[in-house]
Amino acid sequence: MSSLVGPDEDDPRRPDGSAKPPVPDHVQDAIRTLIEWAGDDPHREGLVDTPARVARAWKEYCLGYTEDPATHLSRVFEEVGGYDEIVVLKDIPFQSHCEHHMAPIIGKAAIAYLPTDHVVGISKLARVLHGFARRLQIQERLTAEVAQCIWDNLHPRGVAVVIEASHACMTARGVRTPGVGMVTSRVMGTFRSDSKSREEVLRLMGY
Repeated sequence: MSSLVGPDEDDPRRPDGSAKPPVPDHVQDAIRTLIEWAGDDPHREGLVDTPARVARAWKEYCLGYTEDPATHLSRVFEEVGGYDEIVVLKDIPFQSHCEHHMAPIIGKAAIAYLPTDHVVGISKLARVLHGFARRLQIQERLTAEVAQCIWDNLHPRGVAVVIEASHACMTARGVRTPGVGMVTSRVMGTFRSDSKSREEVLRLMGY
């Protein structure tokens, strides 16, 4: 029977005292195989604990698979004092991983919506972004998923999402072109049908 005890179980707890999740042997074996295929010895001192660490890191990178981002939008506030203008949250940092090479995607997002008769706590917009970002992604789908989630759950008059990111699958490998950034956007509702509203929201978002 496969053991769930990792090679670094001599330090079985995190600094905060919580238990580290067990890592199945077959997962660690897969990482050892990759290390060996890359040209190193997975059994040398500096790498002996790496398979368990990498496995736990990937569980953390992919926490988005364990949640429904829409739950963050379930609580709204109707006491807005008559406010019915655009709400914008800018420069939200995020990290994701490319589904083609599993390389880091690091960037920032701007999220805006035009409320009807209620608003949501601003931190919830960032939580929606992170919920989708902590999965294997492409930037185009991430942008669309965040916008659609807000549209479906807040029922606003308009939604706009702009994401700007750097992709290690392009900057650190392949064409190896550092400094290149990719920008994607998704606008819905009023921001799509009314050019003046679209110009206003993009200006507020800094684009």
